[in-house]
Amino acid sequence: MESSARASALLSLTDIRAAEERIAGRLHRTPLVASSAVSADLGAPTFLKLECLQKTGSFKPRGAFNKLLTLSAEQRSRGVVGVSGGNHAQGLAFAAKSLGTRATICMPRSTPANYLDATRGYGAEIVLCDDISAAFAEGRRLRDAGLVEVHPFDDPLIAAGQGTVGLEILADLPQVSRVYVSIGGGGLIAGVATALKQTRPEIRVIGVETVGADAMARSVAANRLVELPQITSIARTLGAPKVSDFTLHHVQQLVDEMVVVEDHEAFAALKFILERTKYLTEPAAACCLAAARRQRSSFRSDESIAILLCGGNASLADLCVWHERWR
Repeated sequence: MESSARASALLSLTDIRAAEERIAGRLHRTPLVASSAVSADLGAPTFLKLECLQKTGSFKPRGAFNKLLTLSAEQRSRGVVGVSGGNHAQGLAFAAKSLGTRATICMPRSTPANYLDATRGYGAEIVLCDDISAAFAEGRRLRDAGLVEVHPFDDPLIAAGQGTVGLEILADLPQVSRVYVSIGGGGLIAGVATALKQTRPEIRVIGVETVGADAMARSVAANRLVELPQITSIARTLGAPKVSDFTLHHVQQLVDEMVVVEDHEAFAALKFILERTKYLTEPAAACCLAAARRQRSSFRSDESIAILLCGGNASLADLCVWHERWR
């Protein structure tokens, strides 16, 4: 009953403002920059929210700090456990180390070395599992053994922390008309959409996934949770095999549209952003520009468009592979 009630309850602006106050001073207040190159490409004024410049290279520490700062001293002393294909691992490891808490992260064996090295560098213990589904199973086992679970997205405190990105977009661009947000498990868009829609309901929020990492789009279409048998997209950090009732409900209630792009479109957008703006993103972030490109014929010249570049943890090795594939 409690789980069902939580799934149907929406976050509030109060929740996100409380998170903003709680995590203040612990992370970067990332810039929102106008891009003449992207604006020309899309035919409308466009701004980039550079969470790729956040500590650990993504938005994830926002939610992790918000969650950990609500734990009791006894809970922190037990240590925390998370499950991640990349960015949540680093965000949770960084937040835990900052607060003097031990972190254990369950990760797929296929996780790129740069994610593993960074996570260990922040002091976390890594448990490698066969795939992301096995990692979630191991995370549940460790939770049941006494560690405190910090779920990557199925938690109102995590989503509220991520929603602080939305407050910053509104503060820097009050006239924003459209915001493109990536979806993995859905915690980021649940928080950001709440911040945007509860402040200005007329803002269009567009959720973006890639083919092969599109659990949310499939769940929205089916009006129920749909689990992917495997993640086949290069956008590994969108690689939640299944979203949650909590995040699905937020997308159904607050997100205006879903766009699913191909991997090659995401990489083309990544390459454009890198070459024209000099910011390194990952496919899970660049896919938002790919989605905007699909819709540019519908943009008005007086719109103000925000593209959330949620992370920049792409390795040189990955860039070389993708470039060879789609050169």
